Amino acid sequence: MRKIIVHTLFYISAVVMLFASCAGKETYRIGVSQCAEGRWREKVNNEMLAAQHLYEQDVKVTIASAHDDTQLQVRQIDSLVNTGIDLLVVAPNEAAPIAVAIERVRKKGIPVICFDRKVKGDNYTAFIGGSNVEAGHAIGVNVVDVANGIVAAKHKPLVLEVTALMSSSPAQERHEGFAKALEGHNELDYVCREGDWSSETTCRIVKEQIESGRLPDIVFCHNDGMATGAYKALVETGTEGKIYIYGIDGMPDEGLDYVQFGHQLASYVYPTGGGEIIRLALNILTGKPYERENKLDGILVVRENVWSISTTTKELMRQNENLVTIQDKLEDYLGLYNTQHKAFMASIVLIILLTVAVIAIWRAYVLSQRAIKKRQALNEEETLFYTNPDSRKVRKLFKTPTEELPAPKSQNTIFAETLNDAIRKNMSNPSLKMEDLGETVGLSRVQLYRKVKTITGLSPVELLRQMRLQQGYVLLSTTNKTVQEIAHEVGFATPGYFSKCFREQYGKYPMELRNSTNVT
Repeated sequence: MRKIIVHTLFYISAVVMLFASCAGKETYRIGVSQCAEGRWREKVNNEMLAAQHLYEQDVKVTIASAHDDTQLQVRQIDSLVNTGIDLLVVAPNEAAPIAVAIERVRKKGIPVICFDRKVKGDNYTAFIGGSNVEAGHAIGVNVVDVANGIVAAKHKPLVLEVTALMSSSPAQERHEGFAKALEGHNELDYVCREGDWSSETTCRIVKEQIESGRLPDIVFCHNDGMATGAYKALVETGTEGKIYIYGIDGMPDEGLDYVQFGHQLASYVYPTGGGEIIRLALNILTGKPYERENKLDGILVVRENVWSISTTTKELMRQNENLVTIQDKLEDYLGLYNTQHKAFMASIVLIILLTVAVIAIWRAYVLSQRAIKKRQALNEEETLFYTNPDSRKVRKLFKTPTEELPAPKSQNTIFAETLNDAIRKNMSNPSLKMEDLGETVGLSRVQLYRKVKTITGLSPVELLRQMRLQQGYVLLSTTNKTVQEIAHEVGFATPGYFSKCFREQYGKYPMELRNSTNVT
């Protein structure tokens, strides 16, 4: 009988190894650390999320935003690394502090792509983004042309540049390109003031310049959000229509619309390139050739070309959002396909095991006949033992009283406890699929859906989201972790989606709950 067991285990092991060799391809995990939020960065994020399914390799993108907080970005980078990412994509909030965090990442052997902004030094794998120097220079050239028209009217124009935070590389480079374009043009006055990327600060700086008595003819802001602050200053000081405003980014509902409305004279479409970022990341991860410095081209937007650029950009963004929606549905279909594929493989395993079982049963029958003869010889002795009064007293010593036995659990209770443990252990994984939970409790996707729906009234996806939101509620009420950190810990890819689902579940946003509980 021992030989039968050994042979059976051998066959089962061989089949399991064969089954494992047919498992899915490796999934490359890419962590993205955004320095801030905004329309331009939302566009980058959507392009990366759409692109993660466009290549033959399996890719999972996780995005975190630091909300212009350098220390928060450092913590988020460490957190992304601890989740086991294969590559880090980062847009540094500040060049020097983030360089220290990236150095820790590189020491762990994880490649790093800097996009849009660079860090201090060159301790990164590759860079991709538009040329901020070129963007500033293109604006500067157009400003000189406009200023020449003012000079022709016998008026020396005053050009005011309001920079972004100069500790960031984009601000430094946009200022460098703009100042270079104005070099040698003594026919105009040039004033440069430092801001901080916010429209409020820009509004204050422009108002101060106007109220000083030196009315600027042209105001150049380092992005279109800052340009809205400049326009607000013009409205509040009654100088609207007297000053030309320039910005950078060229996004729908922002810079492109501002140019169409006449609030800005021009903007510069600073390229996003989310798809190119994912392609570069895969080239690095798969050992394919890649360039260390990758420049994306932008374009100057003026009234003559703004309509065509705006229409094309809006259509591309709409199609990109549709792609993300379609890919979410495809994930569900692929999950069903994987279930069917596994069922097919399982049927092959079953056939092999049945064959082994038939052989084992036949051999067991032969051995059982021998055992029956031995058993018959022992029957008489057992009968005497169970009928002898002294033996009854001895047997009572080995019996456990019924009242001391644990209460039996129903199958539904055992299932619920197992599923609950599985969800809580894997809650922080944003790519957790129903097939993974089904394997844990030994059910197919369809069986899992029916079982959970019968017991809880919810689908597995709804139950998973509800448990994530409940855990998020607890963390918001009992810890001082940020909404971003809590969203990541309970398995939401973005804090915006976590906040939306949280409000639908509890009728308030996470920060409203945090403020009401006085957790600091």
